[in-house]
Amino acid sequence: MFTYHRKAQYHETDKMSIIHHSNYVKWMEETRVAFMDRLGYSFRRMEETGIASPVVGITVDYKKPVEFDDDVEVRLSILKYSGAVLELGYEFFNVTKGEVCTTATSKHCFVKDGRIVSLKKVLPEFDGILASYNA
Repeated sequence: MFTYHRKAQYHETDKMSIIHHSNYVKWMEETRVAFMDRLGYSFRRMEETGIASPVVGITVDYKKPVEFDDDVEVRLSILKYSGAVLELGYEFFNVTKGEVCTTATSKHCFVKDGRIVSLKKVLPEFDGILASYNA
């Protein structure tokens, strides 16, 4: 499991003084980018090889609100990895309140020149890193 820390910002709140629901998807992206950096294979590095990783599906289940200035841990885990598809799970833990506030998943594929590819063939080094993390 990979953990990403962040503080809820005032500009992310809505009229009810809680974090607007759209920000959780942004936090998922921040976490995924930080996770890839931690693996030693950044988004920039992957994209420089011509590989992109678009989001093909997202689910978000809101359980408790996060408010301005709350400390949040986004806990990321690999749910499934096949070489061509990567599915990630996220648990948003509100450290300030001591509770899980949101759970989510994101599903990604890998594309090059507009076609879905397998990392096993086009980026075997990165495939090995993801496969070993998934074990």
